[in-house]
Amino acid sequence: MPGELSDFGEFVRASLPGLLRYGHALTGNPHDAADLVQTVLEKIGSRWTHVQHKTGDPLAYIRRSMANAHVSRWRRTKRENLVADVADTKPFTPADPFEHEPLWQAVRALPPRQRAVMVLRYYEGLSEAEIAAALSVSQGTVKSQASKAISSLRTKLTLPE
Repeated sequence: MPGELSDFGEFVRASLPGLLRYGHALTGNPHDAADLVQTVLEKIGSRWTHVQHKTGDPLAYIRRSMANAHVSRWRRTKRENLVADVADTKPFTPADPFEHEPLWQAVRALPPRQRAVMVLRYYEGLSEAEIAAALSVSQGTVKSQASKAISSLRTKLTLPE
């Protein structure tokens, strides 16, 4: 058991920067990214031996888990939350440096699965087969989601003539 924990610790130390970047691209901000990574790693850590031996590629499994957790959270929170009273003060939130970047805004507006495909393909540099494995979808789904995302980005980012 102690060897397994050190194994997991070494894996996390080596993979954490990339997982945080992937999480940031999925969620749109570093704070939610850190929460997403922590939540997924907590779940994976308790069954690390199984994940390591049964999945073949723990990093792909963790990325898929992150994408699934993000989509699940998005589905839960997209519902309207009604409150009795509106707060008088606005909480302070630091400005995202990419918030007004047209490309970043367009990527953030993509549906979660399209965003995940674009991030894995162009940010993480994965192949279609690796993306399909990471998201548990077919390569055809990866291609169609990428095509739809690129079409959407072109439409949003095309300058008027």
